[in-house]
Amino acid sequence: MVTKNQIKLVVSLKQKKYRSQHRLFVVEGEKLVNELLGAGLRPYQIFVSDTNLLEEFDQAELVAAKTLKQMSSLTHPSGVLAVFNMMAPEEGHTADWTLVLDAVRDPGNLGTIIRLCDWFGIERLVCSKDTVDCYNPKVLQATMGSIARVGIVYTDLESFLSETDVPVYGAYMDGEPVYGSNLPEKGILVMGNEANGVSSEVGKFITHKITIPQFGATTAESLNVATATAILLNEIRRR
Repeated sequence: MVTKNQIKLVVSLKQKKYRSQHRLFVVEGEKLVNELLGAGLRPYQIFVSDTNLLEEFDQAELVAAKTLKQMSSLTHPSGVLAVFNMMAPEEGHTADWTLVLDAVRDPGNLGTIIRLCDWFGIERLVCSKDTVDCYNPKVLQATMGSIARVGIVYTDLESFLSETDVPVYGAYMDGEPVYGSNLPEKGILVMGNEANGVSSEVGKFITHKITIPQFGATTAESLNVATATAILLNEIRRR
């Protein structure tokens, strides 16, 4: 039987400070939990509200639907909730392209970008310390399990970029059109904040400013950061 302390722990993980303190995060939904289990992540605890799911998740503990709803971050809980230990990717630079996010704040954008990294084979995602937490429940839902296959690091971007010896490309409105750029086999792509773009502090380390040319009406102010990331990663891989 689930204890009050177990419930209290799961509920506390809705907040970043307790996720960081316990090094644990919550994932909900049968498909998403199976994705992480299939990727080799070991669960800390699994809770289900349907006896039929006990066969699928043999480590699970059966709880009442109202108890699962109390623990859940979803308006309509799916019936499966799992607590996992946080992953610890290695810091440093890779032999391939690295994606860097400068103060991306929207959970949906970050979740989509993590999925894009998985799709395009970008193994390392480096985030500024003020980028939204990748273990935020809304981010996790948007990743659709890709978080298990992408190494995500939160660090000081100025320090990280100052140590690299590869070209650093930044997405700007006034950059060189990416379709004419001679993109190398290895580099860093920096995507900026949804409202303000790449910060001036990070901008000092950009060696090549690139942009996605606009072909339609000029009334469209800019592209969503996740959409822009998809287009630029496609260009990087297409070369």
